[in-house]
Parts: sequence; C-alpha cells; structure tokens
Amino acid sequence: MKLSQFKFDIPQALIAQYPSKNRGEARLMIVDRKTGKIKHKQFKDILNIFNENDCLILNNTKVFPARLYGRKEKTGAKIEVFLLRELNHSMRLWDVLVDPARKIRVGNKLYFGTDGALVAEVVDNTTSRGRTIRFLFDGTDDELKETLYSHGETPIPKYIKRKPEPLDEERYQTVYAKHEGAVAAPSAGIQLSREMLKRLEIKGINLPEITLHTGLGTFRQIEVEDLSKHKMDAEYFKVDQEACNVINKAIDNKAKICSMGTTTMRAIESSVSAHKYVKPVEGWTNLFINPTYDFNICNCMITNFHMPKTSLLIMVCAFAGYDLTMECYRTAMKEKYKFAIYGDAMLIM
Repeated sequence: MKLSQFKFDIPQALIAQYPSKNRGEARLMIVDRKTGKIKHKQFKDILNIFNENDCLILNNTKVFPARLYGRKEKTGAKIEVFLLRELNHSMRLWDVLVDPARKIRVGNKLYFGTDGALVAEVVDNTTSRGRTIRFLFDGTDDELKETLYSHGETPIPKYIKRKPEPLDEERYQTVYAKHEGAVAAPSAGIQLSREMLKRLEIKGINLPEITLHTGLGTFRQIEVEDLSKHKMDAEYFKVDQEACNVINKAIDNKAKICSMGTTTMRAIESSVSAHKYVKPVEGWTNLFINPTYDFNICNCMITNFHMPKTSLLIMVCAFAGYDLTMECYRTAMKEKYKFAIYGDAMLIM
C-alpha cells in the first residue's frame, strides 16, 4: 500500500489538548470486524465486555521527562534536545533528536538550565535530526539522573499546542507504569484507572504485562510512499515467562485476547513462536506491521484515534482492515470524537 492512502485532514478542534477529567471517561467506539457494525460507548464500558478468563495485555513502560531546552556555547542560540535512549551508561552517551538541527554540529557544546550546570557535547550525527551526545558531568549516576529530570519536561507531542503542565506528569503515564524508558505514553493504556483495573481483576480477567519502550520507531515520520520500503527504528521490548503463561493459557481456552494499544501489539507479535504461541523474549524489535501482515495472537485491540500517515494508524488498518478503519475514522470525525494521545478510544473486535 501507499503512504498517501493514510492521509486525511483532522480539524484542529478534534485533536485533544487535555485528557478527560477522570480516567475511563473518554468515549469508546466499538467496532465489529466481521459485520462492520459500530457502537458508541464510554471507555469504562469495557468492564461489561470482557469476561472471566479473558486476557487484556498491558504495556508497563514508563515515560521519562525526555525534552530538554538549552543553548549553544558562544552563540547562545536556543536549542531543543529530545532524549531517545541511553547508548552507553558509563560514557553517558545518549541518542537524541535536536531542533534546529542545522545549527547543531559535531563538537558543539550544549548548556542546559539558567546556571549551565548541565553540559553536553555533540559527538556524532545519526540522522537528519539525530545526534549522539555525551553529558559532561562530574557527579554520580544518580546525581546525573536527578539533574536530567530537573531540567527535563514531560514529552507531550507537538500537536498539543501548549506547554506541559503539572497534570501531564500524572496523566501522560499509565497507572501501571513500572519500567522507565519510554518517550511517549502508551495512549490506550492511559485511559485505565486503578479502580477499573481492580474491577477487571475481581471479575477474573487476566492482566499480563509486557514492556515496550516507545521510542523513535513508533513516532518517526514515514518518508517513503511505498510502505514496503519503510524501515522501523528498533525499540527495546521484553515479554517474560509469566506473561507468556497467562497469554498461552488464554489461547488454549479460546478466550478474548486483547492488546491494550499498538505498542503492546508490536511486542506480542515480536515474540510469537513457530507454534503460534508467545515465547519469552528480551531484545529489540523493528517489526513494521502494515496491511500485508497476518496477526497471530490477539483477537481484539483497544487503541486511540491516531494522526494521519503514522505507523500507528497503519497498524490499526492492518488489524481492522483498511476500508473499515477509514469508515470508523470518518464516523469519529462526524461524531466529534477526540483524536490522538489524550483523545477517545476504539475497541476493535
């Protein structure tokens, strides 16, 4: 398929700028893949959809304050540095994106904070906006982490036309976030409240957790028209034995197995055995799920309404079918659903 097939216009008013007042209050579109029937509910209605022994798989990655603002030495030009991942702990090397990229060259020193207490040196170019930087810091590892966090901002997407606020520190995160390493929140999962999780658990619904640290692979802009030529950036993931046991039992019981979000789906599909079960895996995945893909494990998925021409939208089209997904998106705009990370959700069954 072609990238241009995933282009559409979203009215700015439909791109959610804030989350719902309380988790679980977002709207939920329920889509039947077989019949094409669409229902309109609230997110908390998933409590009535899933039954005992069903399986809802969660991504327990945790977002860190990845966006830093600083200035160049000598010129004092303002720059933005977006931390992607730590490359070498002992050498304090990080893979980052920089803006404006044309002004950031190898050898430049970058200063952060009003006192310039945090300094980094650019040591390599990686992509058009990508750089490798080394933090020049004399303190301990814990002190460096504390300094980075004190200077960093919650990395809400640029389509949210405001500065991060204190509420984002809590809401741009799932309530079950455990393992730090993501630069974007698993969007479907931020809808789940602690109360909802407890009620799902009491009902006998299994909630296995996997980890996929959302990074550049998920949100990098696709730049090729022919999707078969798109290369995903690798992201770290882990599926442990405990999660495998729960998911594989659900497969044997022919229960509902639901992926909470696209990142969860990517991790699960990256850990499929030759016998179509899930096996324990830890490593990096560059799996790009597009409409030519055959899914192996999950028979339903909860996800948000995504931005045009993104790998997230393309995966949804692969799971629900291109024509049905586009019809759902047209319906969502007509019914004034909110789009993107803080927006409403859809359950594809």
